[in-house]
Amino acid sequence: MMRADGYEVSTSTVERALRRRGLLLPRGYRADRKSWAVLRRKVFRNPPTQRNRVWQTDFSEFETTGGGIWRICAVIDYATKYCLAVTVTPTSRGADALACLTLAVIEAERVLGLDDLRVDRGLAEVLGPAGETLGTAPAPIAVASDNGPCFRGEVFKTAFGGPDPLLRHVRTRVRSPQTNGVIERFFGTLKYEHLFRGVIADGDALDMEVHRFRTIYNTIRHTKHSATEHPVLPTSVATSEKPLDTRQYRMF
Repeated sequence: MMRADGYEVSTSTVERALRRRGLLLPRGYRADRKSWAVLRRKVFRNPPTQRNRVWQTDFSEFETTGGGIWRICAVIDYATKYCLAVTVTPTSRGADALACLTLAVIEAERVLGLDDLRVDRGLAEVLGPAGETLGTAPAPIAVASDNGPCFRGEVFKTAFGGPDPLLRHVRTRVRSPQTNGVIERFFGTLKYEHLFRGVIADGDALDMEVHRFRTIYNTIRHTKHSATEHPVLPTSVATSEKPLDTRQYRMF
């Protein structure tokens, strides 16, 4: 277009101008998208039926009657639907997401009575160059999140480093919140069955009510996996009419 208007510019000059304005996709964008797609297929092709195979995390906003907007972050185990951690913060930064994830690891170790959660990880097949199975190796717990900036930043990445990582990060497809449906359903239940039924004036009241609901969600409110449908639960527990507590998480 510039040449049609009589301006002589090189292709590299136009590229630099477009890149400064954020109008070009980063280098390796397609390769990055493909690699995340491969990870998603490995995690969700066969949904896990045991605890500590896939966790889901996300943020959700809530406005109090005092006018403040707060961010609720939670981590839920995919198979057991057990809420491992929930926090209320004024921001939704990578540090906030990392803090909630750290609390989830601490809670999982407390419930299971473990000093290191790596003991409870699953196993993954190790494939050779021709696709043959060479053996098995411990598989880090997959932490599924959306593509928000807090989950794409360098701070959140620190949870997945090291020579023997406990966790690995899996991001969902862009504009596909249904692929992170367990945590989305949790936030919907939290708001419509608890928070919207009362007057919450400030962040302190919100924090108290959120943690109160987490206790109700984990110990009283039945999910489909606290009933008889799940084959992993022992018969004595699955047929019990008493509400399940942390046994729901420990038994898987």
